[in-house]
Amino acid sequence: MSLIQHYPDRPEKVYFFGTCLIDLLYPQAGLAGMRLIQREGVQVIFPQDQTCCGQPAWNSGYRNETRAVVLNQIRCFPKDYPIVVPSGSCAGMMRHHYPEVFKGKPEEVLVNEFSQRVFELTEFLVHVLKIELKDLGEPVKVALHTACSARREMGVADEHEALLRQLGNVQLVEQARKAECCGFGGTFAVKHPDISASMVADKALAISDTGADQLVSGDCGCLMNITGHMEHQGIGPRNHHIRGQHIASFLWERTHATKS
Repeated sequence: MSLIQHYPDRPEKVYFFGTCLIDLLYPQAGLAGMRLIQREGVQVIFPQDQTCCGQPAWNSGYRNETRAVVLNQIRCFPKDYPIVVPSGSCAGMMRHHYPEVFKGKPEEVLVNEFSQRVFELTEFLVHVLKIELKDLGEPVKVALHTACSARREMGVADEHEALLRQLGNVQLVEQARKAECCGFGGTFAVKHPDISASMVADKALAISDTGADQLVSGDCGCLMNITGHMEHQGIGPRNHHIRGQHIASFLWERTHATKS
């Protein structure tokens, strides 16, 4: 269950925060997330000047640089609309760590108000839009990986599963290492590559052992890490690679009459 207990009424407009990895590597996931919201009758605004959420700088100890990034983000989202983020990691930074970055600073109230408007995508779809999905796809067996930030910081693991379980032709299979980290962790993978590699190897084998045809995740960093390892090692059921997709792309494909 999500850590937020009170949700706003369905808004007429929302902001969409794209994240760096979606912008650079998974643009279709961002488009799918926006389309899922638009299909519910909500206007989506994508501020063109948005940048990184600031998490790499924060995790690396660059406090002043982080504050500069945060203030730039706040200027990009000036109106009192919800801010929807297709990543538990970025959403966790923006909701929980932005107030920490500015604790005791003159901008503290401004930053706190901004952070209270931040919602992870699946959280927003389930609790605010109360979305109902009709599966139009063929039968498929899917393994879900929920990122650590999504599971522990944002508390939206149940929301990921609830959306997938609405899809009648999707068999959601559970991996043995369901709640374990994949080893990515942003800068962690760079600072501790051997530990990271061992963790993703365990995670990839656990997912492969389910016999899943597809891997779905709400965070692109995890998706990139796990599928990259699988492709490099040739891991997958029946000697084929497991397709990896962001949950937004997966939901849109399964529920849209014309796949895109």
